[in-house]
Amino acid sequence: MGIGAASGDAVGEVVALLVARGGEHHGETVDQRAHALQCAGLARADGAPDHVVAAALLHDIGHLVASSVGGARSDLSVDDDRHEAVGARWVGHRFGPEVARAVALHVAAKRYRCTIDPAYVASLSPTSVATLVAQGGLLSDEQVARFAEHPGREDALRLRSWDEEAKVPGRATAGLDEFLPTLTRLVARRV
Repeated sequence: MGIGAASGDAVGEVVALLVARGGEHHGETVDQRAHALQCAGLARADGAPDHVVAAALLHDIGHLVASSVGGARSDLSVDDDRHEAVGARWVGHRFGPEVARAVALHVAAKRYRCTIDPAYVASLSPTSVATLVAQGGLLSDEQVARFAEHPGREDALRLRSWDEEAKVPGRATAGLDEFLPTLTRLVARRV
């Protein structure tokens, strides 16, 4: 199913993507599947609502659906796949605008946190530091003000915290099947 398709078997598409390409690392010490499951698990443990748990699970799905990414990224100085935009479009058609908004804003949330809290940069993985530069670096004062007023900022900032915490090799997580009911509920709300 293409990026603009309706959500006929959206949950199956997620499973297929994570099975086929979830083993890619994209510069981190954990693969995309482990990162997604850790992030979603942290969101669930924090009591996040379905749309935020789904966004945590799917926030990097753009890496897996982007045609420009054929495997592990070797040049992190170039944000050539704009994974947050690709992922938000893909997720929005399948799971709704609330999920898509958090996915779309998770990179801006990283840039925002690094701008307003320089100590936050020290908590980033080396790959997150490299991609921060490629993604535009720190925000201008105008961009900070605009992000601070965005209605999706709270979900995106929560997601950003889990995103960085979800990079622990060997961390025990729930399996993908544990999150499929959440995705199924979101698809059902769209029909």
